Amino acid sequence: MTRFATALAAAALLLPTAAAAEPFTIDNSHTYVGFTVNHLGMSTISGTFSDVEGTFDLDLEHPENSVVDITIAIASLSTGFEARDTHFLSADFFDVETYPTATFTSTAVTVTGEDTAEVTGDLTLKGETRTVVLDVTLNGLRDDHPMIDGTQAYAGFTATTTLSRSDWGLGLYAPAVADEVEVRIEMEALGPTS
Repeated sequence: MTRFATALAAAALLLPTAAAAEPFTIDNSHTYVGFTVNHLGMSTISGTFSDVEGTFDLDLEHPENSVVDITIAIASLSTGFEARDTHFLSADFFDVETYPTATFTSTAVTVTGEDTAEVTGDLTLKGETRTVVLDVTLNGLRDDHPMIDGTQAYAGFTATTTLSRSDWGLGLYAPAVADEVEVRIEMEALGPTS
């Protein structure tokens, strides 16, 4: 058994066991979706979406049965330059007035290593749905959150992937501005109390 599966199995002994799948809610204050894209071969532009909500059900005994649902508020985009943000949110790119959210819903989880898994799912962005594979690392899973009351379960994950922005109708200025976008998600989530 890999460490990823072992960690979840160990947590199963500590967390409430009313159901095989334990519900976790994304901690919005400690979660973001970040991205980087090359600009003209000269520099790398970075940005984040800070308003990320969702849930996931961790099947502690069978991680492959876990399910993830994430919603990203497109208006929470920030690249550190207001004029660029306004352009990105316009109809040229994200068209936030028409498509205010992006969603990711998992369809498969495959444990790949000691603390890693591939999470395959459907990413819907600007009205287009495509299959995406996230490379996920389990950073930690505990049942004693020190900032709540010591009985709250919490988990942390890092996920990465590479997307072609043109697949979602966001290809303006490619290839001068790279079509390939590197995505990194840092996530904390709160689970049941013990």
